[in-house]
Amino acid sequence: MNPILGWSLAAAAVVGGYFSYGWQGVVLAMSAVVFWLLLQFSRVLRALRTAAGRPMGSIANAVMLQAKLRPGMTLVQILPLTRSLGEKVADEPETFVWTDAGGDRVRVEMRGGRCSAFTLERASVNTAADAPPPA
Repeated sequence: MNPILGWSLAAAAVVGGYFSYGWQGVVLAMSAVVFWLLLQFSRVLRALRTAAGRPMGSIANAVMLQAKLRPGMTLVQILPLTRSLGEKVADEPETFVWTDAGGDRVRVEMRGGRCSAFTLERASVNTAADAPPPA
């Protein structure tokens, strides 16, 4: 949700509460706003607590993560999918990388706090056809 819209709705609830019920309406509206903020804070802490239990930048399956990612997702929405914090590899644009056990990597670019692009980087597989001939 857009922060400007969210704070505008909170202000409208306070004003509407005042005109409807006086100071009791303001108290009720403020209680609802504080409750909503606590829910958002709890959501972020739960995502971080889940991510803290795994090594940084590791995921179970890079292909499955890439299939679940969508442009516009926030980092708080990505963390439950990965269950780990990404390894930060660049600042502009803010870029995070997650790697699975097979060496496949997912690179996620964040602009304005939202996913703007993501790419799957497959690990090179050394097959018998690619191997150098025996000497």
